[in-house]
Amino acid sequence: MCLRQRTRRFKGESGVWSGDELDLDAYLARIGYDSERDGELAPDLRTLTALHRAHVEAIPFENLDVALGRDVPLDLKSLQGKLVARRRGGYCYEQNSLLAAALERIGFQVAGRGARNRSRGAALPPVTHALLVVTIEGGQWLADAGFGWQGPLEPVPLRDGARVEQAGWTFGIGVEDEGIHVLRTLRAEGWADLYAFSPQTLYPGDFTVMNHYSSSHPQSRFLGQVVAQWPGAEARRALVRETLSTVRADGSAEERTVGVAELAAVLEAEFGIELDDEERAGLERVHGAGL
Repeated sequence: MCLRQRTRRFKGESGVWSGDELDLDAYLARIGYDSERDGELAPDLRTLTALHRAHVEAIPFENLDVALGRDVPLDLKSLQGKLVARRRGGYCYEQNSLLAAALERIGFQVAGRGARNRSRGAALPPVTHALLVVTIEGGQWLADAGFGWQGPLEPVPLRDGARVEQAGWTFGIGVEDEGIHVLRTLRAEGWADLYAFSPQTLYPGDFTVMNHYSSSHPQSRFLGQVVAQWPGAEARRALVRETLSTVRADGSAEERTVGVAELAAVLEAEFGIELDDEERAGLERVHGAGL
């Protein structure tokens, strides 16, 4: 039985995330998920874990359309064309909207959340990060394919005190006043907060509002610079402006400067991002202006 025949029966109940419009075969091929090897698709924890891991390892985090001054559409047709067919990446709204559509199509109960990024220090930033919460047999799991190189490889149980190790990287969940959940990561110096979010359910329209701020507001950190990240198992990589950083699970790290002439090659070799000639020329101009 071909993959298309095996997956055709799966469809989410509500269609909130446009899961019924997803080309599931193409998505699975993009992330390298093979049902014969990885298991038949079902709305269970095994499938969620395998899909999440495959997605974050295959589709890079990047802001290149924002850097180029382009619109960032979140409709499923655009997401499939960019992240699946073109082998580009995207940032949180794109990544998690696509993942939500796939999970919904398979039959998972999926809800959006909005978070404040705490990874940059003690300032109180706006709610600009989009993530997902998936409910399986009454239990909730944080699913997030769009937090870049610091994000989890697999779902994290959404309960106070939860702690999971994923390929040498440790994540935990804490609960604060007003039911605020905090995703944390364990580093050599101790626990560090990544982001915090309330239990309020968000929908695709809410992701669109946050996306508008992040892609166009003068205070957005995504404007005017090239950002590409990859949360690998053995090594995590991030290119922010001219600095390419690599961090490994054992705590070792290294940095180097990426010049204009090698930008496109680095994006392809380190992050698997394929650019057309127009994108390459535009990004080189942006990158050169920041050096």
